[in-house]
Amino acid sequence: MTAIRIDGEHLAAELRAEVEADTRALEAAGVVPGLATLLVGDDYASAAYERRVRRLSEELGCRYVCEHLPGGVEEAEVLAIVGKLNADPRVSGILVLRPLPSHVDEGHVYRRLDPLKDIEAVHPENAGLLALGQPRFVPSTPASVFWMLDRYVADTGRDPKTFYNGLDLVLVGRSNNVGKPALWLGLARNATVISAHKFTAQAGRLKAHTRAADILVVAAGLPRFVTGDMVKPGAIVIDVGINPEKDAETGRVRMVGDVDIDSVEEVAEAVSPVPGGVGPITDVFLLRNAVHAARLQARLHED
Repeated sequence: MTAIRIDGEHLAAELRAEVEADTRALEAAGVVPGLATLLVGDDYASAAYERRVRRLSEELGCRYVCEHLPGGVEEAEVLAIVGKLNADPRVSGILVLRPLPSHVDEGHVYRRLDPLKDIEAVHPENAGLLALGQPRFVPSTPASVFWMLDRYVADTGRDPKTFYNGLDLVLVGRSNNVGKPALWLGLARNATVISAHKFTAQAGRLKAHTRAADILVVAAGLPRFVTGDMVKPGAIVIDVGINPEKDAETGRVRMVGDVDIDSVEEVAEAVSPVPGGVGPITDVFLLRNAVHAARLQARLHED
C-alpha cells in the first residue's frame, strides 16, 4: 500500500476563494477585517508563521498589525499590549503566538483577550462554548485538520456527516490550541475519541492506542515521532507537527512533521505531508476567523 498524500495547498486555495468572497462582501458593507499578531521572543517556527500570516493578510486585503516584543519583556507589558489591541477598532481578531516565554503566564494573557476578538478560542469563555458544541470560533489548526478530513472523506465518495460515527479517532498531543479542541471537534462528529499524551507514552501504552486508530491526528511536537509500525493498516493520518530541522551539510533549515511519512505511507490509506498539508489551510482559516469576528462585531455594533 502507498498512501494518498492529501494536498493541503489545493484545499487551502479553495478555502481562500471563500474567504476572499466573504472579505469583499464585508468591505461592500463598510467593514474591513483586521488581524493582529502578538509575538514575544524569537521562536523560529512562530516567526515563520507570523511572516506567512502577514503576507496572506496583505494579499486578502485584511488590515494587519504585528506587536513583536523581546523575550525578556515583563508580563505586565504583554498584558498591556493585549489591552491596546482589544481597544483598537482596526483589529477584529487577535492571535497570540506560542510559545510565550516561561515567565509569562499563558492563562493570564488569554484571559485578558476580548472574547469577541479571540479568534483562536483560548479565552475561557470561547473554550467553554467550543466544549459545549456551541463554538463562537473554532481554533484554526484543529479546524483545518477537520476541514482536511471532511474534504478528503467527501472526495473519496464517503459522507462526512456519517463517516466518523463510532470510528476510533486518536489524538497524540493534548495542547490547549490543538489537542484539546480537536477532541471536542471529534466528539461533535460522533467519533470515539482517545487523547494520548506523554504520560500515555511513559506508561508504554501509546503504540497500542495509535495502532487501533482509524484516524490518527499527531500534534506531539516531536520530529518524525510516529512511525509506520505505530499505525493501523488503512488508517488516515494527519500530521500537525512543524519542527525546524537543520541540514548538517548545507546548514539550511527546513520544516518536518511529527510523522515519519516515508514509513507511514507504506501502511496508511492517506497521510498529510509537512510541508504542504495542514499548514497552508491553517493560515487561511485564521483569516477566515478574523473575517468572521469582524462580521460578529459589526452585527453587535448594529444592535
